[in-house]
Amino acid sequence: MLLANKVIFLTGGSMGIGYECARKYVEAGAKVVVVANEASSLDGTVKELGNEHLGILCDVSKPEEVKDAIAQTLRRYGKIDAIHNNAGIAAPSKPLHLTTDDEWELLFEVNLKGIYHTTKYGLDALIATRGCILNTSSLVGEIGQENHAAYTATKGAVNSLTKSMALDYAPYHIRVNALAPAAVWTPMLRKWNSEQEDEASMEEYLRNIHPLGYCPEGDVIADAGVFLLSEKARFITGCILQVSGGAELGYRSLMNGGRKVYRGE
Repeated sequence: MLLANKVIFLTGGSMGIGYECARKYVEAGAKVVVVANEASSLDGTVKELGNEHLGILCDVSKPEEVKDAIAQTLRRYGKIDAIHNNAGIAAPSKPLHLTTDDEWELLFEVNLKGIYHTTKYGLDALIATRGCILNTSSLVGEIGQENHAAYTATKGAVNSLTKSMALDYAPYHIRVNALAPAAVWTPMLRKWNSEQEDEASMEEYLRNIHPLGYCPEGDVIADAGVFLLSEKARFITGCILQVSGGAELGYRSLMNGGRKVYRGE
C-alpha cells in the first residue's frame, strides 16, 4: 500500500496508460480523481474503481475547467497529494511542413498547457501536503520520431519543463518527475496497428524495438508511476524515467524480407 490515503489528481485517466495508472493507484491505497474529457469512458472507469473515487469531466486545455476540477477535488477530499499530468494527444503523424496551424496549436494546448493549468491551480494544495507532480512524457521526446514532429516537440518540452519545475518547487519539498514510455499497447496503438497493411509485421516491429523482446501493456508504466509517487522515491526529482524496455539503447535488428538489418544500415 505504497500510496495509502494519498489523493491523486490524474488527468487523462479513463483510457490507455491513464486507466492502468488509475487502477494501480487504487490498488496501492490511493483515492483517485480521474479527470477526462470523454464522458462514457470516464463513467465506466469510475464505476469500476468504486464510490471512494471521483470522476470529473474536464478539458485540460481550458483553464476554468481545470480550476473547477481542482476545487471539486479539494471540496471532496480536503487535500491533493499528487498531480499526474497524463492527458495528451498524439495526432497528427506528419512532418513539420505538413502540420497545420490548428494541429500544432491543439497539441501544445493539451500536452503542455494542460500541465501549466494543473500546476497553476493545484500548486497551493501540493505545497500544503509537500506533494509531488508526475508528467507523462515519451521516449520520442529524447530520441525523436519520423513523421511525428509536432508531437515529439511537445514531449521534448515536457522533459525540459519537468526539470525546471523540479528546481522551482524543490524549496517547497515538491518533487517533479516524468515517465517516458516507448511503444505501449493502448487502445490507440491497437487501432493504429489494425489499420496497417501488414498488421503482423508491425506487431513484430513493435516487439523488436524493445531489447526485452515485447511491447508491453500499460501496467508496466503504471507500476513505475506508483513508485515515483510514493515515499520510496522521496529523494528523486527532475528524473525522466525511461520505461522503455531498453528501446533507447544501441542498434536493434529488424526484419526486412527475411533478412536482418540494423538501424542505420
